[in-house]
Amino acid sequence: MPKQLSDILYKVRLKEVKGATSQFIEAVCFDSRQVKPNTLFVAIAGTQSDGHRYIESAIAKGATAVLCQTLPETLHEEVTYLRVEDTAKALGTVADNFYDQPSTQLKLIGVTGTNGKTTTATLLFKLFRSWQFNVGLISTIQYQINETIIEATHTTPDVLTLNALLARMVAEGCEFCFMEVSSHAVVQERIAGITFAGGIFTNLSHDHLDYHGTFSEYIRAKKGFFDQLPSTAFALSNLDDKRGAVMLQNTKASKYTYSLKKMSDFRAKILENSFSGLLLMLENEEVHTRLIGEFNAYNLLAIYSVAYLLGEPKIEVLKGISLLTTAEGRFDYVNNQANIIGIVDYAHTPDALLNVLTTINDLRTGNEKLITIVGCGGDRDKQKRPIMAKVACEMSDHVILTSDNPRTEPPDAIIQDMQKGVEVHLAAKVLSITDRKEAIKTAAMLAKNGDIILVAGKGHEKYQETNGVKRPFDDKEVLQTMLNEVANT
Repeated sequence: MPKQLSDILYKVRLKEVKGATSQFIEAVCFDSRQVKPNTLFVAIAGTQSDGHRYIESAIAKGATAVLCQTLPETLHEEVTYLRVEDTAKALGTVADNFYDQPSTQLKLIGVTGTNGKTTTATLLFKLFRSWQFNVGLISTIQYQINETIIEATHTTPDVLTLNALLARMVAEGCEFCFMEVSSHAVVQERIAGITFAGGIFTNLSHDHLDYHGTFSEYIRAKKGFFDQLPSTAFALSNLDDKRGAVMLQNTKASKYTYSLKKMSDFRAKILENSFSGLLLMLENEEVHTRLIGEFNAYNLLAIYSVAYLLGEPKIEVLKGISLLTTAEGRFDYVNNQANIIGIVDYAHTPDALLNVLTTINDLRTGNEKLITIVGCGGDRDKQKRPIMAKVACEMSDHVILTSDNPRTEPPDAIIQDMQKGVEVHLAAKVLSITDRKEAIKTAAMLAKNGDIILVAGKGHEKYQETNGVKRPFDDKEVLQTMLNEVANT
């Protein structure tokens, strides 16, 4: 629905205005290729290109207003030019106004941290859906509005897409939305102008240093999310993580903590941990859950805490948690005809891989072999590659280094980076097989009755990306096929 430009600019700090603000705007965009008549074009100085270079192209396609940081040399009389200090930040306010402040019309909960974001957001979505609430989900795996699934393009979408999604959720009666908040999104102002009802911090470990440069900048990005929370929100942080208290330092939100090991507002203790699930003492009540491992105990405690803070009765939350199943690609069992335990997990950081392997080793009897298949993504943080291989070698009986999503890098070069983490005395247990399908097939052939195969890195993804092309590839499907073939030979 068209909106008057002056209304869209509400709360935007304008440094200069050239032209009228009374005209009606039918669309807002920052990609000149998407401009149509009566569009407000926002020129973003992005990481890959500068939108200011495309102002003339946007006007030629029908843009009647331009929001920019630097006015172009040539001004068109029929176009309104609006200068601000930071267009990325201003776009958040513009998008919020254009879509009628959708984040204020539901309870939006953001989840940030290195690991556990997808599981926590997805299980919160499942829990509240089980209570018949209308709920939205914005995650790495997918965006979802009740039972309608929308393919995800980013962990956190751009602020225009985000507001459009939230507006659609509001239109469909959603009371809650659970959303992953990536560090990239915070730095790139993809959550600018968004009002959160709560925020969760899961943990922090080595990741995305290719983008942030240093670990301190990565911490600063995560903390930036909590610094933005309003006083009406809650901030929930994992106190067992050494950065957990830091996240809460400057937030205006009400502060809460959760932990398995320290004194905190919400506590749990692992009573039993097996391949059949966890038995937890959670807030002085025993609860059995199908999820496995200490890392999932943290996820479940966070989920309980959020549901409680959102006003749900304690007993109902505990009942709901006991029925939850894992998010796709997160410690995901692969059914097969062989007597082999197949697990697919999204673990793509050293800490996540360590968590999964620790969990598996804690549950082993000691008689079975653990075969780990792992790779690292191309065009991403190179520092973690040898660390990933080192962790896999130290905690597995056999390791196969393979291709993940090479993107624009040669797969063999990525594997060579990983091999630097393989210590000489562990080299005999390592194979390098560039083709991921062949690597999984080899693991299936090496495995005997009762053995465990972990395929790490891609989890829920249904593709493998090489040189800009995404080809169908599903770890779970491939592993299942290979194990069944071995069982039938």
